[in-house]
Formats: sequence, C-alpha cells, structure tokens
Amino acid sequence: MTRRIVQIRRIYDEPTPQDGTRVLVDRLWPRGVSKTRAHLDEWCKKVAPSTELRTWYGHDPELFDEFARRYREELTDPDRAEALAHLRELAGQNKLTLLTGTKSTDISEAAVLADLVAQQGRSPRK
Repeated sequence: MTRRIVQIRRIYDEPTPQDGTRVLVDRLWPRGVSKTRAHLDEWCKKVAPSTELRTWYGHDPELFDEFARRYREELTDPDRAEALAHLRELAGQNKLTLLTGTKSTDISEAAVLADLVAQQGRSPRK
C-alpha cells in the first residue's frame, strides 16, 4: 500500500510552497478569510460531514472516536465517496494539504480524511 503525502493545516495559517495542492474540506466558508487570501486550489464541500453530525460533535475531544466512526460511515454515501476518491486522486498527483477552519485540526474531519486519503484503497469503514 502506497502512503501518500497528506497534511492538515488551518486555513488561517499562511500558505507555504510546501503545501502542494490546497483543498478546503469544510462545508462552511471560514469566517474572516477572503477567497483571495485562502490561496485555494479547490473547495471540496461534498466531502464534509453532515450538518447533523457536525452539530452533534461540536469538536468535543471525548466524542472524537465516535465522530470519526460516524463520519467514515457517511463517507460511504455515493456523493461523499466520489469526493473522497477525488481527494485520493489529487494526493496521488502531488502533496495534498487539507484545510479546515477548526482550531483543533487533530480532532477534525480533516484528520479523518487525511488518514483515509493517505492510504490507497482503504475503506472508509475501517
């Protein structure tokens, strides 16, 4: 299994040449960031967790494992699975930086996605 280079950064951080392809994976546009300042290559809203899941989770660290399990389940939905496949394709072409507005990137949807995207062929349910 080939490990791809996928990193997570906050969209509020300044872009660097090491970012490679920059993709925002939040459903909502982050407050206070202009589209010009974001330096995005893409905004992949379809891969984001549902509003219901995001609201339930509320970035509570104690709920992260359950959030990750539920989110991986959501990623089997055809539209989200297609978006996940697209991220894998991008990662296969270049270093991929997943961007999020959340303060704690290690317990965000971007962390779940980075793990799934980095490993080719891994099922979201595992």
